[in-house]
Amino acid sequence: MNTELEIQNKKLELIQWLSTIEDLKFLEKISDLISREKKKDWWNEISDAEKEAIEKGIAQANAGNLPHSKAREIYGRWL
Repeated sequence: MNTELEIQNKKLELIQWLSTIEDLKFLEKISDLISREKKKDWWNEISDAEKEAIEKGIAQANAGNLPHSKAREIYGRWL
């Protein structure tokens, strides 16, 4: 089964399951978990190598040493 289909199936399972829950405290716990996940800082989730590459790119751009076309070429997959 392809990953996209698995993701969609899992979403549907969760939606169906959530629609059956009647316990407000449990629903609030789920809501809190979602809120905490949304607040995660992506910077803390990436590798040191990725952080270094980003910092290097910012320094080059700030110094005027990185033309936009070159930045797109290097960092395009993240933009």
